[in-house]
Amino acid sequence: MDMRRRLTYLALFLLIMVMVFAVIVPRMRGSEASRPDPASSGPWFDIAFTTPAEIDQPGTHHGGIDTRLVTLIDGAQRTVDIAAYDFDLMNVAEAMARAAGRGVRVRMVTDSDTVANVKDEHIQAALKTVRSAKVTIVEDNRRAIMHHKFAVVDEAIVLTGSWNFTDGDTYRLNNNAVIVRNAQLAKNFTHEFEEMFMQKHFGPTKSKVVPNPRITIGTSTIETYFASETDPSQPLTRRIEASTSRIDFLAFSFTHDRIGAALISRKRAGIPIRGVFEKTGSETRFSEYGHLKEAGAEVYQDGNRYAMHHKVFVIDGTTTAFGSFNFSDNAATDNDENLLIVDDPVFAKAFTAEVDRVAAVARKVSGR
Repeated sequence: MDMRRRLTYLALFLLIMVMVFAVIVPRMRGSEASRPDPASSGPWFDIAFTTPAEIDQPGTHHGGIDTRLVTLIDGAQRTVDIAAYDFDLMNVAEAMARAAGRGVRVRMVTDSDTVANVKDEHIQAALKTVRSAKVTIVEDNRRAIMHHKFAVVDEAIVLTGSWNFTDGDTYRLNNNAVIVRNAQLAKNFTHEFEEMFMQKHFGPTKSKVVPNPRITIGTSTIETYFASETDPSQPLTRRIEASTSRIDFLAFSFTHDRIGAALISRKRAGIPIRGVFEKTGSETRFSEYGHLKEAGAEVYQDGNRYAMHHKVFVIDGTTTAFGSFNFSDNAATDNDENLLIVDDPVFAKAFTAEVDRVAAVARKVSGR
């Protein structure tokens, strides 16, 4: 009788422990997924990075960098312009609808493939919300892609980076979103937007004019490049060729031979090169991963089970190149893209920290 009672107690204990782990462990993982995004701020900028969880749980998809865009739109007084390659965030769509409802002029440009993706109910629901608010959406209607990911608010604030306005990009992929409070930069992006929205010019048909190609803010500078009316790979390559101490990068797609050759040249000149490639496609003959690895550069394939979506170079710890621009020929010659080159050591420090984080995960997964 005593033995039977002990076995019953043991079974109850084990059942309780299973229930405890079933409740507590997911909550622990959920808190990891929804922890604050790494961020850095300066007098004229805010930088944020996504924090993909090792184990993704859709129920924890809230409070990410998408809230920054929602806050910007909710604070708009006069204008909101959105250029988004991919788009399915309902909270952003609802913020656009609220802005339109209070009299703000809201406009949108997107890629035709996104609009045509009728199989994705989240995309269609977000677009329906925007359209229901009488917001005009202009598509690019061409084979190449409208790959921008930016917002301009009140012709004074710009949000841009690698981040598409989607749930997956926000909570599963490694991405960056940068807010710059500068009317000159806003004028550059508004000019690019107007060409697509008003004139229906996309890709290389757009004007090469950039109202403020080089902006000075205190001791910092920002250079603005738009593809494919110009080729952003050229100024980026020149910066790489002029590097003197070290180069770090994160690349979703890196197939551009000239950029790769510039890195190999600096490596041979004794400049340390460190980079993380998105694993998918990195082992093809088109990728620069194999060439750089063979040249002795410290390169890794990323450790995110979904995708590492950054497009970033940090040069000499003071210069940061980032935006929607993938390091590929298509991005340079066909797509609608943006690349900003920022000279500011505090700005660069934030992106170097992100390279450190992504590289640490890549090393852990690869065992290196």
